[in-house]
Amino acid sequence: MNLTIMVAEDDPNISLVVSEYLKAAGFAVISVPDGKKAAELIENEPDVDLYILDIMLPGPSGFELLGLIREYCADAPVIMLTALSDEHTQLHSFSKKADDYVTKPFSPKVLVKRVEALLHRCGKLKRILSFGSITVDLDNYEAYEDGTRVELTLKELEILKALITSRSRVLSRQQLMDIVWGNNYFGDERTVDAHIKNLRKKFSREIIRTVKGVGYKIMEAGGTEE
Repeated sequence: MNLTIMVAEDDPNISLVVSEYLKAAGFAVISVPDGKKAAELIENEPDVDLYILDIMLPGPSGFELLGLIREYCADAPVIMLTALSDEHTQLHSFSKKADDYVTKPFSPKVLVKRVEALLHRCGKLKRILSFGSITVDLDNYEAYEDGTRVELTLKELEILKALITSRSRVLSRQQLMDIVWGNNYFGDERTVDAHIKNLRKKFSREIIRTVKGVGYKIMEAGGTEE
């Protein structure tokens, strides 16, 4: 993912939990325990993609750091993470151009989703599906095999997306028709077979497994059909 998050939080337990969840989601994390060190990083580290700031930090407060961020990197997303839940503090945060406001206690999983949503909205985080050597860029509707783009039709890409998303399950022809063509489509299920056949031809290795009498399943390259 190669995106960096700075977490300015003086509570070591909260800082550790937030950092570990962000790292598990694929982010690089810079943790700082006070406003002074955070201010130094804001001024000297231009490659931070998103900031998470506690308001009541020792040294410069989260509000002061927010002002500094807007001075040095105006477009960087900022999440205020604080025990202060009153309306005045929240409104003040947004007036200072914070992007989000999370009160303690909080769910680390939800915080990660908020981080991803902000990064996605500002164009720094793409929605990517991956399976083995196959990657699907959901924002640009492009597919890649070992980093090389594979030219797919819209329906082929939708089928591939459905199979990767359901990687642990076999999808029947009817399920694929419902997902890709919609519930109101009344075409023949052989349409799915034709698209699967064409999709297979476009990859250098076999990536779709046929489960006889059931349907199709994505598989690691080089597998065999049943």
